[in-house]
Amino acid sequence: MAPLPDPCYRINPMPNLRLLRRPFLLVLSLLSACAAGGAPTADMGSSGRAYGAFLDARYADSQFALGEAARYYRLASAADPSDPVLRQQAFIASLMAGDADAANLARTVASNQVAMLVLIDQAVLDRNWSGAIHLIRNLPEEGLTQILSPLLLAWAEQGAGRTDAALATLQPYLSGPEARGIDVLHAAMIADLAGRTSLADRYYSLADQGFAVPNLQVARAVASWQARQGHLAEARATIAALGTGGDDLAMALPALERNMATPPVTSPTDGMAEAYLAIAASLREQDSPDFTVILLRLALTLHPDLTPARLLLADVLDSQNQSQAALDVLEPVSPNDSLAPIVELRQAVLLDHVGRVSDALAILNRVAALHPDQPGPYEVEGDILREHEHWKEAINAYDNAIARLGPSAPADWTLYYDRGIAYDQVNDWARAEPDFQKALQLQPNQPYVLNYLGYSWAVQGRHLEQAHDMIAKAAELRPNDGAILDSLGYVLLRQGDTAGALRWLLRAVTLEPDDPTINGHLGDAYWAAGNRLAARYQWQLALSMHPTADEAAKLQSKLGGDYGDLGTAPAPGASTAAESHKP
Repeated sequence: MAPLPDPCYRINPMPNLRLLRRPFLLVLSLLSACAAGGAPTADMGSSGRAYGAFLDARYADSQFALGEAARYYRLASAADPSDPVLRQQAFIASLMAGDADAANLARTVASNQVAMLVLIDQAVLDRNWSGAIHLIRNLPEEGLTQILSPLLLAWAEQGAGRTDAALATLQPYLSGPEARGIDVLHAAMIADLAGRTSLADRYYSLADQGFAVPNLQVARAVASWQARQGHLAEARATIAALGTGGDDLAMALPALERNMATPPVTSPTDGMAEAYLAIAASLREQDSPDFTVILLRLALTLHPDLTPARLLLADVLDSQNQSQAALDVLEPVSPNDSLAPIVELRQAVLLDHVGRVSDALAILNRVAALHPDQPGPYEVEGDILREHEHWKEAINAYDNAIARLGPSAPADWTLYYDRGIAYDQVNDWARAEPDFQKALQLQPNQPYVLNYLGYSWAVQGRHLEQAHDMIAKAAELRPNDGAILDSLGYVLLRQGDTAGALRWLLRAVTLEPDDPTINGHLGDAYWAAGNRLAARYQWQLALSMHPTADEAAKLQSKLGGDYGDLGTAPAPGASTAAESHKP
């Protein structure tokens, strides 16, 4: 049985990797190729207003500015109401932006598969279960609807009071090779809601075994069942297991335990929202931001208080540089919500992203005071301070976080890694090195740690064989990471293998053509190979790429004829300045 994805994500301490934008044209056929065309019809050219609004919409779309895109697509559609593609774009954009207009627009493009899902939501909210069942049965059985349709149909049948039909809908997916963890969980919740105690107990047991790591929504459902059956110790153990993943969910455990007897699903409407959320979480893992947003909007239409959906939606929006929109999504969450501490940590990160650093730190101070034994607020504080290069303050925050750790866990590597970076930046290699080694002890195959420590040793001219082995291992794990391949080329250069260095550095430059460090190292390799003209060109190119002040000074020295640092290592203990080279 496949494990269920977890819709409650940890706040990532690593540098934020922004996803590529994709226009709404790509989501017109969200789950199948049911939508009409991918561009406006020729008639749109007759309307200057429509074309201008369309161009504005496409630009907003490319920036993932959902509200602006929705407004301009609606203007374009209103200016040329005969264009079916513009109507679909206006509808999709409005849904993704969370606009109330989406339901009305769905009726104008009712054959669109996404519109059908919106109309299903509206039927459910109107308690028109027969209408919802009719629409669900007409969904094409292809793409994601092969997973989604049975779940929606089962809950609609339950809404209509037909528990046997609801369970029969999911029956093909509850055992054997076709078994799916998500269907088992929802069968358990349907049986639970219908008072089918023995059946619910059996399916909850199966669901509890169906995920490899603690999963928030599954754990809440299973713990609630265990608590209501009088198995309080088992319920507490189920909740406690959520805190073993090394993330900030541990901060929510006391509230989750207090409320563990409350079922997460109290109606068929809630059940359908949970189905959307589970599929959205799976899509998020596949880097499908547009699809994920649509399913989360559908979930929140049915269940506005579904906090894991809000957290996931905020995560997607922030990954697309829409941090203020992410803050708006989290604003309605009650301070009494079991996940409120997680929401507040996320809000702190988002406030930092929109430039409100003091507000972010104020939230973290408040959360830390309320949860004095938890490392989470201090870790996030350290991350924010480190990103703003307040190295000493970041070290203090990481010290506070590490002091609050329990027994060492593999997930704790990030704290030691990040503190090591901060120590390195204040030229305290004596403290930085043990932190990197501790991070590597916790995660021996972590490519970032292997690369950072190996590269640092290479810069210092120490442990070159071990540094080479570590960086080579990192490159094996991340063969398309330009920074790591640059480290491999650099350590080979320090070992005297000029040909090998050139091979890897040329590959690194191909992957990261605008990186001044990599281009500078390639110049060093050309110089070592005797190609003075190519070396000087590469150093000049690197100098034009806005290197750090330290890098710029070294490049200018080389261009001025001082080549001393090409063959000698800095004194042991000197700062590696590897932060600029970090992946």
